[in-house]
Amino acid sequence: MSPVAVQRTCAYPALPPPVKVPLVVLPRHACPYLPGRVAEDRAVWATSIPAGVYQQFMDAGFRRSGHLVYQPACRGCRQCLSMRVPVKEFRPDKSQRRCRKRNQDVVVSNHAPLLTEEKFELYEKYVKEWHGKEEVEGPEALSAFLYDSPLDSTLEFEYRNQRAQLLGVGICDVCSKSLSSVYFYFDPDHSRRGLGTYAALYEINFAVEHGLPYYYLGYWVKDCTAMNYKSTYRPNEVLGTDGVWRRLSD
Repeated sequence: MSPVAVQRTCAYPALPPPVKVPLVVLPRHACPYLPGRVAEDRAVWATSIPAGVYQQFMDAGFRRSGHLVYQPACRGCRQCLSMRVPVKEFRPDKSQRRCRKRNQDVVVSNHAPLLTEEKFELYEKYVKEWHGKEEVEGPEALSAFLYDSPLDSTLEFEYRNQRAQLLGVGICDVCSKSLSSVYFYFDPDHSRRGLGTYAALYEINFAVEHGLPYYYLGYWVKDCTAMNYKSTYRPNEVLGTDGVWRRLSD
């Protein structure tokens, strides 16, 4: 029996969007987090969206990919839970402190997102060597996926060593009460640095310095081991199916 046939309608409907917009149900596809499951999203294309309104969308369980603002609405499953960190309460654990110390030589800058040949080459290397993909679509696809934003407050963080070599790139949205991590990619040759962890620590500190109370980590899926790392940023909160944020860990 196919995965589609055994799924049932979920007892918890997806949260409604904060404003009245026409949502389109996207084609079903293999779940990227749980093997053997079929995923289904609903979405709206946003040419432009104020940061405060996008904040409301995130607080209703939506995220964005380029201009596409989407929400998981899978049949029989509500495991994709939005996760955030109250940044003033955050305390790095021992492993995170070691990672921060290990990357003291890293120089970070931020600015409006700008796709360059250097960044595309890094992204291509990351996708092929870290995620094992044989083919990578061209710069236009990367721009549509990551660099094109409906918000005018999106920032790009560049992480370089003392020789100005590009080590990693993070894209974040600055919203009314949060810094939201969109995506991070890095040079696999420097994987021992733990650049993903270091970037999250840097971005959390950025949120603190700019008076943003929360750092949004995207979706967390309890049964997906690849997402376990998100729960190590503590304390953290997840968005319940009733639209209420609750503490997941102390």
